[in-house]
Amino acid sequence: MVKISPSILSADLANLKEEVLKLEKGGADYIHLDVMDGIFVPNITFGAPLIKKLRPITQIPFDVHLMIDRPERYIKDFVEAGADLITIHAESTLHLHRTIEEVKSYGVRVGVALNPATPLGNIEYVLDYIDLVLIMTVNPGFGGQKFITSMKDKIKRMRKIIDERNLNILIQADGGIKLDNAKEIIDCGLDIIVVGSDIFKSNDVVERTKMFKNL
Repeated sequence: MVKISPSILSADLANLKEEVLKLEKGGADYIHLDVMDGIFVPNITFGAPLIKKLRPITQIPFDVHLMIDRPERYIKDFVEAGADLITIHAESTLHLHRTIEEVKSYGVRVGVALNPATPLGNIEYVLDYIDLVLIMTVNPGFGGQKFITSMKDKIKRMRKIIDERNLNILIQADGGIKLDNAKEIIDCGLDIIVVGSDIFKSNDVVERTKMFKNL
């Protein structure tokens, strides 16, 4: 069964405690935390201090997605804030392997994200060192975008590579995933889906989360 990682980027930021508790009640497997710096992506969201405040509220693992330039500068901050999984972008750091190793040195799981136009080959030589590949299915920086259909093929190719090499790596997709297209995207070979606006813009966050869990 696919796991769900709701992104609080689309949540009511003035009532985050209540929103997180709704996700817990709905059975969310992770809480997806989109950190944006206004440099690597055009938008600015939040940082380690907010994550640290949220950490005592729930035991759900924190899936921290760093859409920031040179993330190696802040790895320790996000670990100390309570991240369980830290995903960095292959495009955001000059020394990807070194940054991966730094995350692992803290005993935290590590993922690598790829923007839609970034080839899978860019991470060929780090696959043995990571726990997750995040396929961006929209261009990062904003919530509520439309799913890029060509990313289904990219997910399928990533699944084939992982299976052929017998790697223990999860595949996650983020962007434009809604209840009416989630099943066909999951069937491309996903382990985890990130969902934002389609959960938080609904009338009942708990029930909507459960609906995704039952796909």
